[in-house]
Amino acid sequence: MGVIGVGIDVVDIERFMASLARTTGLRDRLFTPAEAGLPPASLAARFAAKEALAKALGAPVGLGWHDAEVVSEDSGRPLFTIRGSVADRAAELGVRSTHLSLSHDAGIASAVVVLES
Repeated sequence: MGVIGVGIDVVDIERFMASLARTTGLRDRLFTPAEAGLPPASLAARFAAKEALAKALGAPVGLGWHDAEVVSEDSGRPLFTIRGSVADRAAELGVRSTHLSLSHDAGIASAVVVLES
């Protein structure tokens, strides 16, 4: 296995929530219905995860926000469910394994993504 891409993103939770409140429909554009009802820190971490994934994929134009959904295993471990434009780009690059780490503390949410062949 080799590393294909690495992405990281950091989000100020309060500022992110203000953007969601200010921009009508933004929550629905960024998040799937399953994600949209989560608490602020979890929403910000998921946004950071999607941004980090886009960076790891080379930030191509046209990735759909709903095409990367952050879900949790029963243990709480986060992982991506990818489809559509994101799955197509991952396949194009030869991604066979995706690793995701989320964190939030002191008003900041962060995510790291590593893609492997």
